[in-house]
Amino acid sequence: MPELCPFDYAVVRVVPRVERGEFVNAGVIVSCPGKNYLKARVELDVERLAAIDPGFDRETVERHLAAIPRICEGGARGGPIGLLPQRARFHWLVAPRSTIIQTSPVHTGFCEDGDRVLERLFEQMVRPPRA
Repeated sequence: MPELCPFDYAVVRVVPRVERGEFVNAGVIVSCPGKNYLKARVELDVERLAAIDPGFDRETVERHLAAIPRICEGGARGGPIGLLPQRARFHWLVAPRSTIIQTSPVHTGFCEDGDRVLERLFEQMVRPPRA
């Protein structure tokens, strides 16, 4: 039987006007240290975000969102944070902040396969519900 390992995840949110507290889920970060796993998937729903703030800076938001998977991968492409140990990168990504890109509280679970968990959470938390 495959081994279940504890994992942590957080939902990435875009909060175009921080003072209003409205947000659109735009990604998921999953960390499973027991499997040496840290990945993120991001996808910006421009129409949903424009409904909250028609004047948001799309280029800046997309640039910041694109940095999240690079930081998860580690290495120089992730900048100075990408050079940190894997668990430190996760903690840096999910640290509370009052900026346009924020994360939900960290949630936990058990998994066999990090990629499957990432895809399932992405479908549940980011993609609009299907009719």
